[in-house]
Amino acid sequence: MNGIVLSVSRSIARVTGAALGPYQTAVVRIGFGATWLLFLLRELPHRHELYGPDGPWGHDLAEQLIADNGAFTVLMWSDGRAWFEIVYALAVLSSVLLLLGWRTRTMSVLFMVGVLSLQNRSVFMGDGGDNVVHLMSIYLVLTRCGQVWSLDARRARRTAAARARGERVVDRVGPVLWSALGFGLVAVTSAGLLDGDWFVPALLWAVWVSLGLWWVVGRGPEGGQPRILLDVITHVVHNGALVVIMAEACLIYATAGWYKIQGSRWQDGTAVYYPLNLDYFTPWPALSDALAANGTMIMLITYGTVAVQVAFPFTLLNRRVKNVLLAVMMTEHAVIAVTLGLPFFSLAMIAADAVFLPTSFLRRLGDWAARVRGRLPRRVPSAPFAGTADGHGDGRTTATATAPLPGPRTREGEGATEAGTGVVDRKDPGPTHVGFRT
Repeated sequence: MNGIVLSVSRSIARVTGAALGPYQTAVVRIGFGATWLLFLLRELPHRHELYGPDGPWGHDLAEQLIADNGAFTVLMWSDGRAWFEIVYALAVLSSVLLLLGWRTRTMSVLFMVGVLSLQNRSVFMGDGGDNVVHLMSIYLVLTRCGQVWSLDARRARRTAAARARGERVVDRVGPVLWSALGFGLVAVTSAGLLDGDWFVPALLWAVWVSLGLWWVVGRGPEGGQPRILLDVITHVVHNGALVVIMAEACLIYATAGWYKIQGSRWQDGTAVYYPLNLDYFTPWPALSDALAANGTMIMLITYGTVAVQVAFPFTLLNRRVKNVLLAVMMTEHAVIAVTLGLPFFSLAMIAADAVFLPTSFLRRLGDWAARVRGRLPRRVPSAPFAGTADGHGDGRTTATATAPLPGPRTREGEGATEAGTGVVDRKDPGPTHVGFRT
């Protein structure tokens, strides 16, 4: 009985004491930021036909649909060309800044607004990858996805180093950004532009209030009870969102696999053959023809796709099998991007799959990237406590409710935090799936 109580206590301490999976959430942030950015840039010449005033799905039709389903989009506030250009430009800018990890919490909110606004304006554009980006843009708001591999992490390291030297560091950008966004939020709410579905407006207000609360509490003494309480709440929200992201990826594959089993073309092994003979899905006709002419290969790919999708959620019980199947799935999506001409669908699915990548692999990937840049990571002493860099407002590093760090030093980029959302990485093993590591 004591063993059970001790195990439960350790689990609770792990969930409340740190934001798990810093590398996994960082690569998901980078993946979806890059996917949406590349899509917006590719469709830049056609943006008016896709989502703007020149599209076949006109403003009146969009208003009728949104009045029925209550979807959120700021493009309904005006049907002018200038407003559309502003929204599109802000969507591109927020994608770039989220990708780089600058003021990550704020940029994740603006990224979500951009995704929802454009996609809900013309719901018949895009493919299945748009649905994944749509959902993940909401989940990212709840995560501390800038703990590593971000400009926020670099700023947190520099702030901590400056304060260790006794220098006074004042963050002026955070309060100004928070005030400007708050003024805009008050204005659109007063004008009744946020009427309709309650979820997105409530989320926007909740995040804005929480950022201000973090700034106020961060100005108090380090290690104070209010800051510890906010850290615990934020850790729980982050870890819960991380579980939801993993569950969403599993649900996508499970439903896709089980629905395929019910289809006659998937049962007889010929389902892959038909898309290869459609002009819409043949960017490389010679390659598609060569693949479609090989009946054995078509059958293996068809059955293999079903088997991999159905089996993947169950492989999470075994780390090694999961890693092998994960590599197979990512390779499959890369092949789909080339053979069927669906690059953004494939990028979105690969970004979602990345949440299951092992932490050791991601660390090595980060080290390799540092060497490619010609900047070998410097050894810096570990902080005596797990700290958070406040991107909610003041930019200061404060103690959290985690235990003191032991002796080993950390590599540059591993011990830093997102502005306002992260904790110092303590050699985190990555997402935990029912008691095991990735």
